[in-house]
Amino acid sequence: MDRQPAAVLDAANPATYGLLIDGQWVMGAGPRVNVLDKFRLQPCASLTLADASQIRQAVDSAQAAFRAGAPVAYERGQILERAAHILEERSAEFVRAMQLEAGFTQSDALGEVRRCVQTMKLSAEEARRLAGDVIPLAGAPGAAGRTGFTLRVPLGVVLAVTPFNSPLNTVTHKVAPAFAAGNAVILKPSTNTPMTACLLAEVLLAAGIPRGFLSVLHGSAEVVRLLQADERVRFFAFTGSTEVGRAIQQAAGLRRTQMELGSIACTILCDDAGLDAALPKIVNAGYRKAGQVCTSVQLLLVHESLMQVVETRLAKLVQALTFGDPMKPDTFVGPLISQDNAVRVESWIEEAVKGGARLLAGGPRQGAVIPPTLLTNVGHEMKVGCEEIFGPVVCILPFKTLDQAIARVNATPYGLATGLFTNRLSDAMRAAQQLEVGGVHVNETSSSRVDLMPYGGSKDSGFGREGPHYAVREMTEERIVTFTTI
Repeated sequence: MDRQPAAVLDAANPATYGLLIDGQWVMGAGPRVNVLDKFRLQPCASLTLADASQIRQAVDSAQAAFRAGAPVAYERGQILERAAHILEERSAEFVRAMQLEAGFTQSDALGEVRRCVQTMKLSAEEARRLAGDVIPLAGAPGAAGRTGFTLRVPLGVVLAVTPFNSPLNTVTHKVAPAFAAGNAVILKPSTNTPMTACLLAEVLLAAGIPRGFLSVLHGSAEVVRLLQADERVRFFAFTGSTEVGRAIQQAAGLRRTQMELGSIACTILCDDAGLDAALPKIVNAGYRKAGQVCTSVQLLLVHESLMQVVETRLAKLVQALTFGDPMKPDTFVGPLISQDNAVRVESWIEEAVKGGARLLAGGPRQGAVIPPTLLTNVGHEMKVGCEEIFGPVVCILPFKTLDQAIARVNATPYGLATGLFTNRLSDAMRAAQQLEVGGVHVNETSSSRVDLMPYGGSKDSGFGREGPHYAVREMTEERIVTFTTI
């Protein structure tokens, strides 16, 4: 079958991206929209959107592929391993795409590629070892002669709705485990960052994923709404805002979902914290990807005895960060995903400073770029202290006791992850038990994530877990099988 590259569909404009339906790239029948270079704010590609008929075709194809049967587990693992290898070979293309459409710096884009390769390989392993349990039925009254075991079986068609801030690895965290489990996947990437998703689809096609087992549809919330209305879509994997997650969850009804939603991520520096190790980690976690990570350090809770030294040392580190053009290899902080978002973040900083916050590092907005910003004397009522910033801004807040710090974390409606720097085992264990979050990372920041770990939140940060081992279980169901000797 002739599989054209995603971006070579229109000879007059080779940077036009289309849809993947039934193993073929086709032009979207909906409107054409521009994809912007997020630093220069100029079009770097165009995108064609799906209409209702093409959405139905994608579901028809996915359902037919699933009914016909996925490759056996070993072959699914081989396909994912080949994809990991091809992705490594094409890493420069992915880096370039993310620098353009996501505004990622070279280091952020390379990190995304490296993690994606690992996520693909982990998913290949999970495809081969997906198994159920033996049930000791003979241990029940009257069950002599009966044997039982469980199977993990795929659900069918999975819809993956993915965000702009991790256009490669988060996409892989949904697509690869879904296919590893034997499901067919329809991917709806962010229209801000479609190029990377299309490149990933090209890689999976080249690796041998069968037609129908991966579709790519571009569009707005209307695409998701139409897919939700089709009962053949059996699972919804979503990363994005809490508001949109609620709407998807309500529409899902009895169908299953995995939701990775908003966050106000905190990291706690206790009075015995090792600052030489902690502060560089905090800088990286607060400002990589221009702070556009759900677990970016937004609130840095510092024991009052360390406030002065932390403010002084951290300010120097943040002031030294380079920012601006993500194409320059030494840039640490690139642009936000849009100028509108940069204007919003700028207004929140100005509001905080007018309300009494002190600016320890930062400066005027430059287009879509917000210089890395450090604030102290932040009040709870300020937007930077009570709403998700999603920008390169870290706020320092003092605390007297660990109980006070834990209460401050738990006071937010979110619960994704928290970092804690301490060498006291009793404090670490107390925090692990009392923090109402999906992950507690001792002597690491809130943004500490290894791709094989379970990743997800509680409260308004959602539910369900990413990480290939855990995601595969989310995207399968358990079936009991029994035999009776007669």
